[in-house]
Amino acid sequence: MRLAVRTKTTPAHARTPAGGRTERPWMDPRDLWTEALAGVLARPVRSALTTLGTVLGIATLVITIGVASTAGNQIVGRFDALTATSVTVTVPPAPDGSDTKPLVDWSGTDAVRRLTGVESVAALADSATTNSIQVRSNDVKAPGDVSGQTLAVVAASADLPSGVRGAMAAGRFYDSGDIGRHAQVAVLGDQAARLLGISRVQDSPAVFFQGQSYTVIGILSGIKREQRLSTAVMLPPTTAADRLGLRDVTRVLVNTAMGAAQQVARQAPIALAPGQEKSLTVVAPADLSKARDGVQSDVNGLFLILGLVSLVVGAIGIANVTLVTVMERVGEIGLRRALGASRRQVAGQFLLESTTIGLLGGIVGAALGIAVVVCVAVFKQWTPVLDLGLAFGAPVAGALVGLLAGAYPSLRAARMEPVDALRAPS
Repeated sequence: MRLAVRTKTTPAHARTPAGGRTERPWMDPRDLWTEALAGVLARPVRSALTTLGTVLGIATLVITIGVASTAGNQIVGRFDALTATSVTVTVPPAPDGSDTKPLVDWSGTDAVRRLTGVESVAALADSATTNSIQVRSNDVKAPGDVSGQTLAVVAASADLPSGVRGAMAAGRFYDSGDIGRHAQVAVLGDQAARLLGISRVQDSPAVFFQGQSYTVIGILSGIKREQRLSTAVMLPPTTAADRLGLRDVTRVLVNTAMGAAQQVARQAPIALAPGQEKSLTVVAPADLSKARDGVQSDVNGLFLILGLVSLVVGAIGIANVTLVTVMERVGEIGLRRALGASRRQVAGQFLLESTTIGLLGGIVGAALGIAVVVCVAVFKQWTPVLDLGLAFGAPVAGALVGLLAGAYPSLRAARMEPVDALRAPS
């Protein structure tokens, strides 16, 4: 047994103060650390098992917060990709029989397109009477033949594919030339084309409704906004106005850059209907920071308890092993006290041992937690979000757990009297 007790080299007459009390020898902090480390390494298996509780607790905390931050960022990122950049302006219908100018005309989208942060704009017009129209893919009526499919017919501006974030599966979308010529052409949603049995447009198929024929020039698929348009027939605004009476814009779809939705939502009504912007209804996404905080808070609250429970279990394990160590080393404690070690020195040694175990557990747990977070992010193809403060604070938290866990065993060791400790069986 190695005893590192260092005495002060003071003159003989200074070693006994006037009060008659002899000055206690003192232990150098380096020797105290050496003794504590030797005590930890003297029983490596027990120390490793004791450290395991703290490792699991710290690792759970790091994994919980790291995965929550990473997943929250990914969830909000997916939310951003569509909902957080979509603004919808609803235009109220004009009173029946009114000849007043509409609040928003088809050219009004040009003013919105010039706003900062706007990526695409599209306008739509529909009505209750055109939401259910019998549409046929041929004009031949055979006995017993089904009359056709009930589909919605809408008018849309030429930039509708970008407005609904869709793509042409076949053919093309009508352009400004078709609109200017009042061409009787139509574009089908992919579901509508499937219902009508149209899969290609090279042969210029036609659809028939309300006694009129329209040449199908394209099929629109992959619609992410206004998904009901996948079962609709889309006409140029001029054609819809002439044939169906769809003259007034009812909705304006705006796609914005990331973070610009709130600003565009405030400016778009003014650009569409100056002086009457309050008559328009705007649907804008919620604040992204609140969504992100909400996601992370929910995930953190769910798993944080597991980390705390693991830390409590680790602290109990450290306290139990430290107490057992104290009882096993009663003779050593008595000898130290007999050679002049103070109660504070004895308590400090055992406190330092438990703190060292907690510190090692914190370091290993933090490293393990960071590795798990990175592996999960790589497996899911996410961007890992790691807090450096957490990574460096985890070992400190482990040391604090060890310090608190070793408080009672250290006090018990310090209260032992030298004579009683030396008489105890080894």
